[in-house]
Amino acid sequence: MNFSSSQRPIQETFALAFLSSLAVGLGAGSARADLLEYVKKPDKSFEWKLKGKTENESGTIYDLHLISQTWQTIKWEHQLQVYIPKGVKPTETILLYNQGGKASATSIVIGMEMAKKANAPVAFLYGIPNQPLFEGKREDSLIAETFVRYLKTGDGDWPLLFPMVKSLVKAMDALQAFALQEWNFVVRFFVVTGGSKRGWTTWLTAAVEPRVKAIAPMVIDTLNMQAQLPHQLKSYGRYSEMIDDYVKRDLVPTPKTERAMKLWSMVDPWVYRNKLTMPTMIINGANDPYWTVDALNLYWDDLKSPRWVAYVPNAGHNLLENKIDPTRVANTLGAFARIQIHGLKMPKLTWKHDDHEGKPRLTVQSDVMPKKARLWVADAEKRDFRKSAWKEQAAEVNGKSIVGAIDAPNGGYRVFYGELEYQVDGITYYLSTQMRVLEKK
Repeated sequence: MNFSSSQRPIQETFALAFLSSLAVGLGAGSARADLLEYVKKPDKSFEWKLKGKTENESGTIYDLHLISQTWQTIKWEHQLQVYIPKGVKPTETILLYNQGGKASATSIVIGMEMAKKANAPVAFLYGIPNQPLFEGKREDSLIAETFVRYLKTGDGDWPLLFPMVKSLVKAMDALQAFALQEWNFVVRFFVVTGGSKRGWTTWLTAAVEPRVKAIAPMVIDTLNMQAQLPHQLKSYGRYSEMIDDYVKRDLVPTPKTERAMKLWSMVDPWVYRNKLTMPTMIINGANDPYWTVDALNLYWDDLKSPRWVAYVPNAGHNLLENKIDPTRVANTLGAFARIQIHGLKMPKLTWKHDDHEGKPRLTVQSDVMPKKARLWVADAEKRDFRKSAWKEQAAEVNGKSIVGAIDAPNGGYRVFYGELEYQVDGITYYLSTQMRVLEKK
């Protein structure tokens, strides 16, 4: 298999990825009116207030209370915290990280460290989504419930992603008002990030909100859902057990109805790709049990944005299982935010997978010489690498060109990709290439 690609200028689980085979011919037009109309619909319950301000040796923490909306008679309330380390000044673009749950001592430390790396204020929006609801349902079970209710009623407000997106949009409203009130400073733009279903929310928010300057969706390797489902069956021989919440609700396989097709067209970020033109940093776990190892290949070339990908070897859906460098996710996310917020430049990469002298080869070109480069390689008996161990292999760096070759598999399957290390203001961060899966011939 030969392919090439060029780039143009975490937490809780989510498993909807493989639910849908979208109607054939569904194109990449403007943002779906259903989502946009829901987000823009006036809601008198929206309000925010500053509950507290804490100053310590690390910096300042602002604690806001936000009511983003009333959805299906349920008021959505959120904790919204802003972190500013000492020495960091307000910037017109800030990092907005959407999360579940509430703030904790750990999340506050993470927020302050992220703000240092970004050299900008960082806001954490909690409570995405509002849960538990409907007899204690959470996460995938809750999403599945709202999708079933939409299919039964046709009420376009039901899909849970709609209020999740609106929560981020209203958080932006609150943060802009807060910045004027507290700092006498105008915040204009946001770098938005989040993991899993909050990464999904990140994609969709960018499709409908012009204040989004850049995005960093994490562990949501599932765009182009109509192609992902059969690819998962090909790779695993069955649907992943991680999507059982949807299988039990008869959402997998997708009902062949007009309403079901409309639902998937409203929630698949791939459908919005013409709107997703902002710089995009995709962060994935190489052992994520929800997605196939090469899921990115089913949508990468369709995206319109300047984009980069970083795989974390030997890490699952929570991105925490990598024992090599526990800082790589925080550094990569922080460096990307720093670059976007302060008008710096990301490296421009192109790569090509091919064969040379009987060996699978990867060639990467970078307009900036990387500090280091390597290949990551994993093996599996079947086309399922979720439990495979990734091993590092050397790659040759010759100026701005990187070349690496591996042996073809003796049996079963082998997968590999390239990884390059860069630095910005002393922060080491990582960029990857696409995966290539090999089968013994």
